[in-house]
Amino acid sequence: MAGDPSDALPLVRDALREVGPTYRPFGDARLIDALVRGTPGLLPGGAGFLWMETATAPGAATGVRWLDRDGERAAGALIDLCFPDSYARPGRPGVRRWAGVYGGEGGGAGGVHASAGDGGIGGVYAGAGGGGAGGGAAAVVAVAADAWSAAGCGFLAGVVTHPRARGRGLAAAVSAFVLDALVRRHGRAALMVDADNAPAIAVYERAGMRGRRFGAAVVG
Repeated sequence: MAGDPSDALPLVRDALREVGPTYRPFGDARLIDALVRGTPGLLPGGAGFLWMETATAPGAATGVRWLDRDGERAAGALIDLCFPDSYARPGRPGVRRWAGVYGGEGGGAGGVHASAGDGGIGGVYAGAGGGGAGGGAAAVVAVAADAWSAAGCGFLAGVVTHPRARGRGLAAAVSAFVLDALVRRHGRAALMVDADNAPAIAVYERAGMRGRRFGAAVVG
């Protein structure tokens, strides 16, 4: 959602009548607050998040590659282990391709790593646990997706790093690799991340992204 609240309110009411309770508007936090106040049955949709974007290609990090089918299966296992609530998953509609780092690659790329989750929106996560995905020398230890990109704006999601690979800058490396490709193809790249996920936000800011606070609403 974007625009003046007085214009957006009647449009949201029309959309609710047409789409029903699955409709979930999101946009600038102040606009969403106004819509919630002015629309019966519309409630705040949880904690706020940042919409972050850039129109500058950060440069592709070394040690990162686009994954083949086997690599994407490994990415799925890594997500199951470390970030089971991720919306972005291999094979899900709109999730176009995955970039990743294999064990032993990409060391020192960017010098940055984040270890906090994004609540399923597209930030950086390194969960607890061992074994499984990321345990061997040829395992995928960090991934990021080109997901739900559209004309004029590419979208980054599903950034996950295995806990055993913390502190090597891999979150920054896979993010920069995908963002570079998205900006070069679409002219602009964006993502969503929880507003309280400071480590992930720091990673994206180092890649040149800037954010503004968004909110979402749900039908009660």
